[in-house]
Amino acid sequence: MLKGKKLAVIGVGKLGEALISGLLKQGGLTTGDIIGSVGHEPSVEKVNKKLGIKVSTDNRATAKGADLIILAVKPQNMHNVLLELEDVLTPDQLVISVAASVTTKYVEQRLSKPIPVIRAMPNTPAIYNAGMTGMCNGSHVTTEQSKVAESIFKCIGETVFVDESLMDGVTALSASGPAYLYVIIESLAEAGVKLGISRETSTLLAAQTTYGAAKMVLESKSHPALLKDMVTTPAGCTIDGLMELEEGKIRVTLIKAVVKAAERARELVNTQNSTGS
Repeated sequence: MLKGKKLAVIGVGKLGEALISGLLKQGGLTTGDIIGSVGHEPSVEKVNKKLGIKVSTDNRATAKGADLIILAVKPQNMHNVLLELEDVLTPDQLVISVAASVTTKYVEQRLSKPIPVIRAMPNTPAIYNAGMTGMCNGSHVTTEQSKVAESIFKCIGETVFVDESLMDGVTALSASGPAYLYVIIESLAEAGVKLGISRETSTLLAAQTTYGAAKMVLESKSHPALLKDMVTTPAGCTIDGLMELEEGKIRVTLIKAVVKAAERARELVNTQNSTGS
């Protein structure tokens, strides 16, 4: 689906690098199909050497003539970048924003033409091709363009389309989610250290156990509660551990963490939408 397309990535940072690497490995694109821009001259040679693509500091030249344009700039820089690109972009191009809290409406309002815009929210495991990307369409997006955008992010993990009203929840759950899980992995590893296991081994045990449990949920399609019951034998040690977790209110705490992060994401959206207006 991407073969023969010309892709421009405005703002080749860590996420941009992950996307480009994934597309070169699995998207059917070559280094000649992708062009990128960076904010500072010293980064040009660095990105070129790492990815092998053409790189410059000229956003307008980068976007001009591309079929697909990924805006991977920081949210606070989005307004100025859109003003810079406004007269370069055309309705024949597909714009994909991966800037947190920036709505499709925000992008569309700063472009004078009816340009198709898709909002995407990947998470950091995308760097290892294990990402989760939530996506939503703007006002001018066709079904075919949705499929093209989805094929981009499939190269770095899984994807899901949601209504834009749910994107704050996606941000709070899957984009912020790795941080919550790192705390859980760290805590499990600390418990292993407490029990006399080396820190290196404890971290491996905790991380691989988390990875394996997630894989079982994804591949078995079973409800997590059913998988939990498979591990929890009558009068065994697991039930005692689960009782401690319930007493510590881990379930409620995790739910509240996601809800709180979603509230903060909504605040950022409101702040962003008022910027440059």
